[in-house]
Amino acid sequence: MARILVLYYSMYGHVETMAGAVAEGARGAGATVTVKRVPELAPRPVLEKAGAKLDQAAPEASPQELDQYDAIILGCPTRYGRMAAQMAQFWDQTGGLWARGALIGKVASGFTSTASQHGGQETTLMAMHTMFLHHGMVVVGLPYSASGLTRLDEVSGGSPYGATTIAGGKGERQLSANELEMASFQGRHVAGITARLLG
Repeated sequence: MARILVLYYSMYGHVETMAGAVAEGARGAGATVTVKRVPELAPRPVLEKAGAKLDQAAPEASPQELDQYDAIILGCPTRYGRMAAQMAQFWDQTGGLWARGALIGKVASGFTSTASQHGGQETTLMAMHTMFLHHGMVVVGLPYSASGLTRLDEVSGGSPYGATTIAGGKGERQLSANELEMASFQGRHVAGITARLLG
């Protein structure tokens, strides 16, 4: 049975919601799934003033535990077309894993959230992919068999590089049913590929 870590950072809860959908999809495909988040870097008073979601149930992860999983599905909002500092700082601590080749051959995938419709979703996902490849991981995206990628009847996130959502400039937009289904599909897809690689 594939062991999958859904690892995320979420300031306002959108990526947290996506992480839940990804995990649900992976569990539905038979994987054992752990959901964790990376540590926050901003001081609590700053987060409170910004209206951040501070009641997230997922425990914090440690970089040293990443090699315990067969696959890692990473969720992170974009910041100017790249990963948020919290996620980048977490992965900056994985030099020891890289030196040992501890993540080589493990499956990796990513999902993200942006404020606007074209706010750097794909560049953020590709930055994740670049990082995964430096670790020798097997990168999995969101294939066009996920029919939600081709919907034109509503504004929606979604990319062949990974599931996405559009949160709005003030975080006012919540995930649509289509975006949640693409996140769940990605979880199922990663779990299926991981299971096949494990043989």
